Amino acid sequence: MGMLLAFALAGCNEKAQSQVAPPPPTVTVAQPVKRTVTDWDEFTGRFEAIEEVQVRARVGGFVDRVEFKDGAIVRAGDLLYVIDPRPYEAVALEAEGQLADARAKGELAKRDLERALSLVQSRAVSEQALDQRRQALQAARAAETRANGALKAAQLNIEFSHVVAPIAGRVSRHLVTPGNLVQGSGGGATLLTSIVSLDPIYIYFDVDEATYRRNSRLWSEGLRPGSRDTPNPVQVTLAGETSPSHEGEMDFLDNRLDDSTATLRSRAIVPNKDLSILPGQFGRVRIIGSAPYEALLIPDTAIATDQSRKIVFVVTEDNTVEARPVVLGPLDDGLRVIREGLKAEDHVIVDGLQRARVGAKVTPKMAQTPTGDKPAGAEP
Repeated sequence: MGMLLAFALAGCNEKAQSQVAPPPPTVTVAQPVKRTVTDWDEFTGRFEAIEEVQVRARVGGFVDRVEFKDGAIVRAGDLLYVIDPRPYEAVALEAEGQLADARAKGELAKRDLERALSLVQSRAVSEQALDQRRQALQAARAAETRANGALKAAQLNIEFSHVVAPIAGRVSRHLVTPGNLVQGSGGGATLLTSIVSLDPIYIYFDVDEATYRRNSRLWSEGLRPGSRDTPNPVQVTLAGETSPSHEGEMDFLDNRLDDSTATLRSRAIVPNKDLSILPGQFGRVRIIGSAPYEALLIPDTAIATDQSRKIVFVVTEDNTVEARPVVLGPLDDGLRVIREGLKAEDHVIVDGLQRARVGAKVTPKMAQTPTGDKPAGAEP
């Protein structure tokens, strides 16, 4: 009988031990970080060259040489094409002869007038003859001016037969090969190639009316500098990138909103030292959208979705899990701004969300604060 009682008591002890609740799960918590942040507005933009030139022939003739490599970087003044200059050199030589003849005739007319002036005192030459010699000198000087102009025009044509790059940038392909006849500016100038500047480069984007009105209000309240008067900073993210890789500044705001889209055409200027950005590329443009303000931030991974709400899980003083609806702001250096729903002293679950249940107990473990950040509830 005693032995049976002992077995019964042992069985009860084993059943009691098996019914002991497991310890609360361990989760990692962190206090929100308090930081001064600035909101940014983001738009899609397209790059355009600051300078773009269509290189056309200024004189007609046969192309002798192409002096550039297709797609190369050229400097202003680099030789691109040579159009046969010999016809223009012949015209210039003829103009030089005409100028020399006109100068000689002018010298002769001048000496004739000087002799007439010395003889008119003795009445050896009439006043009429003196007037004729004055007129002859004026005509000779006019002929010299015309000859000088003809020579300069001929010299310009020789210069224009050597087509040079008017700006620095990247040249396109050559559109005319040697041996072809091109037309000058007098009769539908032939397009030879084109050049676009690359550094710096413009990016154009359209700002919606609501954003424009908000930024205007901030400007009028003195909380944000206006982009018309201040080169506000911009950040640009290129296609395939996850974070901004180029920085620039605002350069232009249009004087009216587009009637069909209710957007304001805006422009920023971006350095392009490595010439990696080409006109026609797209990019995401971020511009300042608020005055600096103090905000609470948490890791983006700590945010969960409950139907249409965003929530975070907070551990209370008695280690109970509580769900808090929050209003999100933008990302700032990898952390998410929380506009509403959290206090500085809250302990937010940042790791182990799958083990947390609302109303259940947990064992919280404090996470290490990111370098340079300080929890909002920490002592100063």
